[in-house]
Formats: sequence, structure tokens, C-alpha cells
Amino acid sequence: MMLLALAIAPGLAISLLIYALDKYDREPIGLLVKSFLLGMACVVLPLFLQAAAAMAGLRENDGTLVGTAAFAYGVVGFSEELAKFLVLRFYAYPKKAFNEPLDGIVYAVFIGMGFATLENIAYVGRYGFGTGVARMFLSVPAHATFAILMGYYTGMAKFIPEKREILLIQGLAIAVFFHGTFDFFLFTGNNIFLLGASCVTLLIAARLSVKAIRKDSALSKELYEHHYFDEEDSNG
Repeated sequence: MMLLALAIAPGLAISLLIYALDKYDREPIGLLVKSFLLGMACVVLPLFLQAAAAMAGLRENDGTLVGTAAFAYGVVGFSEELAKFLVLRFYAYPKKAFNEPLDGIVYAVFIGMGFATLENIAYVGRYGFGTGVARMFLSVPAHATFAILMGYYTGMAKFIPEKREILLIQGLAIAVFFHGTFDFFLFTGNNIFLLGASCVTLLIAARLSVKAIRKDSALSKELYEHHYFDEEDSNG
């Protein structure tokens, strides 16, 4: 029970934090819970793609930097972020409640934390307490930053229709880039310098994520002050 709580707590805490930051027009709890659960369910796609890659002879460290990079970016980073992106794009994005740019971040984080939580349960169940503690400070926050960056661009895409496709692609691409880079250093070898490089990658992604949240939160406040959400409610 303690291990299960350790596995679930980080993703749940980050989800609640993002929910608290959405001060002015919070999303329906039901949609957020479904987004979280769909984030868990979408783990199936990367598992399938990664199993196919393994059958093709690809692995996380084949002794070459090119092979490791191909696995980190092209297999793990792409398959996992694609799965989360598909839920965000085809479940959350069309919802009427998705009515401001900040909502892209909110839904993306709930989807990402669902994904990270199920992944965390598997890792902690297999490798134990130490892995759970390490992932609490590294892997789960990393998934959160990937989600925030993807959600930021997805939120812009909904409200800048003439740039929708390029912004959606940008959101997926930046998430894959940071995910792949984070994993690349971990896959390359087991030493303090490579772990440090992964931490630097996480810090850069976290810094960009904070900027994205601040920008969208300021816009949300401005919309609230101009009674935008009141007009949305009356039109609904």
C-alpha cells in the first residue's frame, strides 16, 4: 500500500497544483478525471510501438550514440508524446469547456499525469521504494513539463486558427524533443555527469513551463476582468 501511494502521489499532486492555478474558469471535474484516465489508457500505444521496435532490434543503448538517440527520440519520446497528444487533440481539444489558452496546459497535464502515474505504478512495483523516490523528483515532473509545453502550443492553436496545424505540430515536437533529450542522457550511461545532463534538460523544460503558465495565467486573468467567461456562460 505504501508503494502504491508513493507511485500515485506525485502525479496527483501535480494535477491538483495545475487545477489550483486555473483560478478564473476552472474545468469540469468530470472532464479532468476522464482526461487523467485516458492518459493512463493511452499507455497501450507506446507499449505496442516500443515492443515492435524491440522486435526490430532497437534498444535503449546499443553501444552507439546514434542508436541510443534513435531509440530515445524516435521510439520512446515520439511514441509516448504522440499517445498523449492524440488524447489531448481528439478528446479535450474539441470540448466546449476548452475555452481559453490555459486550458491546453490544464488538460495536457491531467493527461500526462495519468500516463506518468500508470508508468510510475509499474516501475515502483517492479523496482521498489528507491525508484519511486527518484521518479518523484525526476521522471514524473519531467512528464509534467513535457505536457505543459505541449499544452501551451495546443492552447494557442485553438485560438489562432490560421496557425492551428503548425502550432499543434510545434507542441508535439517540443514535447518529443525534451522527452527524447531527457531519456537520451539516461540511456547513454549510468554516471553522475549524464544524470546531471538529464537534470539540466529537466530544469530548462521546467523554466519554459513556468513561463508558459505565467503567460497563459495572465491572459486568463485579463479575460476574466473583461467578463469573457460570463459571456461564454450566457452564450452557452
